[in-house]
Amino acid sequence: MDASLFRLWMATVERDPSAVAVIEASTGRRWTRAALAAGAGQWADSFVRSAKRPPHGRRVAMSVPNGAGWLQVFLGIMAAGAIPAPIDPSEPEEAQVAAARSIGAACLWREGRAHVLAGSPGTRSRSAAECLVKMTSGSSGTPRGLAATHAQMEADGRQICVSMGIGPRDANLAAIPLGYSYGLGNLVVPLMVQGTSLICVSSALPHAIAADALAHAPTVFPAVPPILSALAASDLQRRSFSSLRLVISAGSPLSPEIAASFEGKFGVRIHGFYGTSETGGIAFDRTGDATLAGRSVGEPIAGVRIAGARAGRFTVSSGAVIAAGGFSPADRGRLNDFGELVLLGRTDRVVKVAGRRLDLAEIERALRAVPGVSDAFAHLPAGADPALSAAVATLLPAAEVRRLLRPRLASWKIPTRIVALPRFPATQRGKVDAAGLRQLLSAPRIATSISTFRAARQISAPR
Repeated sequence: MDASLFRLWMATVERDPSAVAVIEASTGRRWTRAALAAGAGQWADSFVRSAKRPPHGRRVAMSVPNGAGWLQVFLGIMAAGAIPAPIDPSEPEEAQVAAARSIGAACLWREGRAHVLAGSPGTRSRSAAECLVKMTSGSSGTPRGLAATHAQMEADGRQICVSMGIGPRDANLAAIPLGYSYGLGNLVVPLMVQGTSLICVSSALPHAIAADALAHAPTVFPAVPPILSALAASDLQRRSFSSLRLVISAGSPLSPEIAASFEGKFGVRIHGFYGTSETGGIAFDRTGDATLAGRSVGEPIAGVRIAGARAGRFTVSSGAVIAAGGFSPADRGRLNDFGELVLLGRTDRVVKVAGRRLDLAEIERALRAVPGVSDAFAHLPAGADPALSAAVATLLPAAEVRRLLRPRLASWKIPTRIVALPRFPATQRGKVDAAGLRQLLSAPRIATSISTFRAARQISAPR
């Protein structure tokens, strides 16, 4: 894997220039590989001419919505010899600028032009092997940039394709952001290295996704739990996703209840997938059995090695890992008798209640086991006399959840406050909006805070 990712893309174009690379469902426009490559080349020429200093070897942040335009800018930055750093376009402008500055980007491309970043060094990368900069989700702290090499990105894409059986003839339904680690590994790199086409959805709303699927017949659907939950709860017909052979769920835990509901409605099984920005893909449920049973996130994918350690910590090693000697995620986990990875919660979620240590993940597992509860989030607010609190995604009353929880937990482990929500808010990455839930559970008056929370965030999962 000594060739750059961009060279691999150009080789893919040369193999079949007329093959469809991208379909934009909102307009129905089909971009061939040759047309996409030409658009990227034109963008690169224009960018180089307008740049105040040569972009070669410099990081260029980009904030562009999903679609052929995103790919043209991404590939164009590479064609110009620069290093793309995708930024979340849904973030406020100030946050985008701050993220671009934090990685030393020469400029930020947004709204069709390059914005020069005052105070950003725009220095050249020290490594010729650097391919792109991933921005982490910030779920375990402040978002940060991770420099990935060409070899690491290619390894991640190929490992995912081998493990999931994704080939050049497949068509990916692109509803997740292309610039996140999940989108890069499952959508962008497979297009570049083997020509797996993308169908960019017109909207993340259930009926729009279904209409796009019916119109363009995708075979693979990498998704996140909020989207799958909304689809399972919709009034869509079974035929909506008849072309799909593989549905993937990643980003946050998917409840067995939603997995069963989705399969019952559409006749397609969901396969759990787990990874991190630092490692790329880690585990995949090849049969879908583990996802349906809520047993695990699947077996290690091809090329990935998982080594267990004390206190549930594990280390991931593969050609895709952005760390010498492997990387230990913030999640705790163990391998079960099936050789599957079982996640046990995060390493930073052990608190003290009445002088006794308590793992918040244990509370969440017990709550998720309550019939009718699809997700749970436990929190111990700061303060002189904090009350153990939990939010649950359910249509049950909080009092009923508490009653059903009593046989499952010791009395001192049962949350003092339980807040029932119809669904949890989610970030654009498909992760639970933990910051929003912590804010909700820390509010002194839960009833008031729920209405404020809903009004402010509009429960961002698709409806």
